[in-house]
This record gives sequence, structure tokens and C-alpha cells, in this order.
Amino acid sequence: MVTSNQLSPGMTININGKLYRVESSVKVNVQKGNPFIKATLYDLVDHTTVEKNFKMNQTLKEIALTEKKLEFLYLEGKNYLFLELEDLEKVLVPPDIVGRSANFLKEGGEVVASFFGEEIYAIDLPQFLELMVANTEESKGKTTNGTKKATLETGAVIEVPPFIEAGDILKVDTKANEYIQRV
Repeated sequence: MVTSNQLSPGMTININGKLYRVESSVKVNVQKGNPFIKATLYDLVDHTTVEKNFKMNQTLKEIALTEKKLEFLYLEGKNYLFLELEDLEKVLVPPDIVGRSANFLKEGGEVVASFFGEEIYAIDLPQFLELMVANTEESKGKTTNGTKKATLETGAVIEVPPFIEAGDILKVDTKANEYIQRV
């Protein structure tokens, strides 16, 4: 158990049976009335962001999620099949949990998955990956901001400098969805 005053980004809490990851929290002082805690929470089931207000020192139930390393194997129907590296169990992950990370998944790529009991709630890619450029759009004269679009081996499309060509290996920021450098 924690109090609302102790909320910090990254914590996972249970409110009315739903799991939320704390994105931010701030104490709000008002001229009339009592101060309160305003928190931005990410719903781990619905994958939405909500704002909630809590009374000062309100008791909340903190949840400890278990993190496990998984290796991506392949797409099985609409679901993603991973191998849990510790005990070599197969884990089937629905597309709503994989979300935007699917753009950067490649066979053999490792992710960190967050579990509560046996149920998976989130997967996190490494922030930086090295991926090959599958193809690029042709530069037609002047390009916007000196960039062009490149499709990576995983299917992700990012903006790259004009000198990048198919076959180049790039370091990519998976959180910001952008080119860092050619490797």
C-alpha cells in the first residue's frame, strides 16, 4: 500500500480492479479547499491515458509487475509469438499489447515484458535498435527538410537523410520513431 503523496512515474497501481501505470503526478494547491494530487495514468488494459485526482494521503494499492525477457519468433495469425528466455515457454501476445512496437519487431529481437501473474500487460523494446533499410523513396529534387522516407526491414517507415540507401544499417530510436545514425 502507498499513499497518493508517494505516487511517482513508473509505479503500477490498482484502482477498482484495473491496473494503471503512473505517468506523472503533481500536488495541486487551491486557494479555497484542500490540496490534492493530480495524476496522469496509463490504463494497462485499455491502453488509454486518463487523469485522476486523489485526496492527500489517500491509500492506494501498488502492484508489482514481473519483468521477463522475451524473444520475438513470428506472427501467428493476428497474435505475436514470443519465447520466454528464462524457461523457454512460448508466449502468445495480442496485437493491442504489442501496439506501436510491432513496427520494430524482427525475428530474434528481444523485448522486456511486464506480467501480473500469468497475464502480460506490456512489452518494451530497447530504446535503440540497429535495422537494415529495405528501400527508400527516390529523392525528387529538393526534399523536405533534407530528408526522405525509408522503409526498414521490419516495415517501419522513418525519415532519413538523403544519402541513406537500401541495404544501409541504421541506428533507430524506437521511442521517438526516428533515425539516429548510419552504422
